[in-house]
Amino acid sequence: MKQKSVFTEYFGDYPLIRVLDFLILGRNMDYSMTEIAKNAGVGWTAFSEIWPHLIEKNIAVFTRKIGNAKLFKLNAQNPWVKELIKMDKLITKMETDKIILGTGEAGSHKVLLASEVTKTKLLK
Repeated sequence: MKQKSVFTEYFGDYPLIRVLDFLILGRNMDYSMTEIAKNAGVGWTAFSEIWPHLIEKNIAVFTRKIGNAKLFKLNAQNPWVKELIKMDKLITKMETDKIILGTGEAGSHKVLLASEVTKTKLLK
């Protein structure tokens, strides 16, 4: 089973949230619509209902065309998207801090171990 991101844990595991989560994560790259749907884990039918709204609201924008494929990316210039990115960073930091302080959920031991290794390297 695929592990949920902090973004989907906070906002719910819905197709729109998964698409936004993928676009935020890969905001510096552009993708075809097929790549976005596949990597977000969203079926084509649900994606094709969501996508026109993201384009209409200027949340995702066309970047270029390669062959027959049109590529899109998150519109980081959109004020709403900027706030969404800030929120994603904030909740990720909050959850990371919980794990580092040992107050996170039981399933987060892998991240805690990684941070312990980093801390150990810094102390040497």
